[in-house]
Amino acid sequence: MTVDHKILYYSNLQITVFAGIVAHTAGFFSFRRIGNFPGVAAAGYILPTFSLCYGLVYLAIFLFRIDYSAFQAASSLTLSILWYFGLSILSRRLDPYSLAVIPGGAVGRLEEIGGVNWHWLASPEIIVDRVNGVVADLRSDLSDEWERYIADRALSGTPVYHVKQISESLTGRVEIEHLSENTLGSLNPNQAYLKIKQAIDWIAALFILAVFSPLLLFVAAAIKFDSDGPALFRQRRMGYRGKIYEVYKFRTMKLGAVVVDEKEEAITKAGDARITRLGQFLRKSRIDELPQAFNILRGEMSWIGPRPEALVLSKWYEAELPFYRYRHIVRPGITGWAQVNQGHVAAVDDVLEKLHYDFYYIKNFSPWLDVLIVFRTIRTMLTGFGAR
Repeated sequence: MTVDHKILYYSNLQITVFAGIVAHTAGFFSFRRIGNFPGVAAAGYILPTFSLCYGLVYLAIFLFRIDYSAFQAASSLTLSILWYFGLSILSRRLDPYSLAVIPGGAVGRLEEIGGVNWHWLASPEIIVDRVNGVVADLRSDLSDEWERYIADRALSGTPVYHVKQISESLTGRVEIEHLSENTLGSLNPNQAYLKIKQAIDWIAALFILAVFSPLLLFVAAAIKFDSDGPALFRQRRMGYRGKIYEVYKFRTMKLGAVVVDEKEEAITKAGDARITRLGQFLRKSRIDELPQAFNILRGEMSWIGPRPEALVLSKWYEAELPFYRYRHIVRPGITGWAQVNQGHVAAVDDVLEKLHYDFYYIKNFSPWLDVLIVFRTIRTMLTGFGAR
């Protein structure tokens, strides 16, 4: 059997190979960036990351009517996914994530963080091999011996992390304790990406409204049939830069329910009796959020960002929680980092936890984190995590 070497010169094969290289490279860098965020089970994001990158590259080729081999493209995608799945499994078995901890200061809270092999050092003479880094509270009063140990580790090429830095990267939360530690400037988002993101949001919202308008009309009719009242629910909320706006959602609750006060009315509790039969499905699937595409077109919201709260709740939280208003430095979102990690909350203590997630999002404001949130939101829509 002879091989026709001329096949290597076929233009469609050359284009497919080049496109595969571009898609694989984009998938590699995207997967590596997404894998750096906390709580990411890397293997779970191999398939969506590479599928998205390959899909975008070959969609561009298709739109420009360039000939390519669909079989070769599918084979390249399959091999990329299988290769990284194999590497992920092998790395987890041979090189689990390990960190050495220097005693002193606030390192004790690291014990509560799972998924890491912690090596608690008792003496500067102890050198732990095969660790991914050394953690210390660099603001505590460490002894001269420990400071020399830290310097030696850094000189040997071992990364040295401040306890707060590693805590943020592993939990996805920015703890806000003192203004001197978390000033507005250090949490200011990337202004260039803020503009790009707004343009992408606007285009996506216009596309959703144009393509899914029949679905939206059907849902509106189903709500009217299921219970008395308007199909849309409107509520004043605190938005971008502290401006008040009116949010649109599909109505999921009965009208005329007796409530204690305005604050109680704004809080949705687990198993809330006010939720209609259809409302249960709309909330679990997040379909009730789709009318907020109109808010995005008006520049009041984003697809991704800190979840906007009802005006009465926002004022309550501002009175109880320091720095709460700083979350308004970016546009509020339909989904966000706090939503995919924590779900729906209303109690002040839980909102403080949510605020930590919001500040992590603002501090790490980037397209990579937004892509990760999109992937997790899809999982949330399929599982109903955090819905009430």
